[in-house]
Amino acid sequence: MIVQIRLDKPHAHFTNLDVISGRVLLRVPNTTNVSAIVVKLEGESRTRLLAPTRPDRQNQARPVLEVHKILYKTQAVWPSQNLQDPAWQQKSFTINAGQYEYPFQFKLPFNNACVAANSLATNLNFSGLAMEVAKTPTHHVKQTLPPSLNGFPGEAEIRYFVKVTVNRPQFYKENPRAWSNFTFLPIEPPRPPRADGEAYARRQHQFLDMSGDTGKRKQSFFDGMRKKDQATTPTTPVSPSSAPPRFTVDARLPNPAVLTCNEEIPLKILVKSLSERTKNVYLQSLQIELIGYTKVRAHEVHRTESNSWIINTMSNMAIPLGDPTDPVGTEVAINPEYWSGKTLPNTVAPSFETCNISRSYELEIRVGLGYGTYEHGRDQLTVLPLRLPVKVFSGIKPPAALLQAMASGDGKLQPGLAPASLQPEAGPVMPHTPVDPPPFSNNHFPPQQGAPYQPPPMAAGFEDAPPSYEDAVAQDLPPINGYRGEYQPPPFPEGEPRFSGDEKRRP
Repeated sequence: MIVQIRLDKPHAHFTNLDVISGRVLLRVPNTTNVSAIVVKLEGESRTRLLAPTRPDRQNQARPVLEVHKILYKTQAVWPSQNLQDPAWQQKSFTINAGQYEYPFQFKLPFNNACVAANSLATNLNFSGLAMEVAKTPTHHVKQTLPPSLNGFPGEAEIRYFVKVTVNRPQFYKENPRAWSNFTFLPIEPPRPPRADGEAYARRQHQFLDMSGDTGKRKQSFFDGMRKKDQATTPTTPVSPSSAPPRFTVDARLPNPAVLTCNEEIPLKILVKSLSERTKNVYLQSLQIELIGYTKVRAHEVHRTESNSWIINTMSNMAIPLGDPTDPVGTEVAINPEYWSGKTLPNTVAPSFETCNISRSYELEIRVGLGYGTYEHGRDQLTVLPLRLPVKVFSGIKPPAALLQAMASGDGKLQPGLAPASLQPEAGPVMPHTPVDPPPFSNNHFPPQQGAPYQPPPMAAGFEDAPPSYEDAVAQDLPPINGYRGEYQPPPFPEGEPRFSGDEKRRP
């Protein structure tokens, strides 16, 4: 028996409110019995770090795993609906030899729905010949679904995939499975209103006043050996009242400081003179860099990884800024053409926070200024670094109908909910492993490790646990029909979603 899954991909990546659809292709060489064919839409956030070693066990590093099932939806595509009576989960059905095709579709929600406890299969990870088991997570946040994230092999990843499982009634026969990964980029939260002023970073620098050494020739060691009657050029006296030239450099962004994926940076760079000067000041170099900080947590172990993207870099520019006759306090804007047309790379993920991984950003601008002359060896060159904390948005605007519906609500829940710690519900833990197959519904979570399947708590008016306010409002909204940007993280390897390799990171 061979099973395959093929996704319909009208876009390079999916986002909230999208309908993800596809087909299950099943090839049955011989007549066989099957309990069910189940398609699952899943999202996982996995982290794996090395715990600090004990003084008496320096060579025994213990890996710590944390796995969160941030998205979990199921759909039984076979048997057909007319055969799904109240007791169909305990039955088996016969499939004749042949090729079959079963369509399916899911709608991607807004927020994550992190399950309190994962199944044993989800918590397992294999590193070489060693088997590792993740502990049940205890810290959860309620936020918009995070983007697909990789680039930290063996340490952290967020992936989304569709999986199909053909369940057989015989326990000694393997259940055929197939996976198909897809890239996810979330809708950005509503942008805050523009505040007064600007977000800025500022640095001040004071150059040396070399005006008294204008006509003086540098002496070498051999000059002292020459005749004393060899005249040297007299120096020009320096006025004791003249102050050394001072400047400030500002990097400014609109307030609040928000950058958008695949768009230009709305940056202004200003150079201001704080004292009188007699010479030119030159722009010698300029570098704009986006720095990303990924905070990884695996239970009690923490680690922060950094990435950087060079937006633009220029050197040996020798561009004069202003004129020595400008009055004190004159601001000169650096020409924005030096970074216009330079957009954020399509590998930059938007800022996000989920249960065990978060991403934040800083924008670093390094301005190289020279004073007096731009000739190498005679110039006064300094590089002033300026850093601004920024947020990066995906650029996918939330639909206006959703914003209007949320504005007319009670205001208790808004897009981009603040993190809230969710503790798993206490329940009796049984010492045996479940053997009865659980019923499948659209929003059920995998059964807890070491406990028999318990249906989710019933809420008034809901067949399953009630969805979040955003998801309830967005159930009838169509998919996004507009700009989606570009997002191309490194591709995930096809196959079963597990960490690959033996690479482990120590905090």
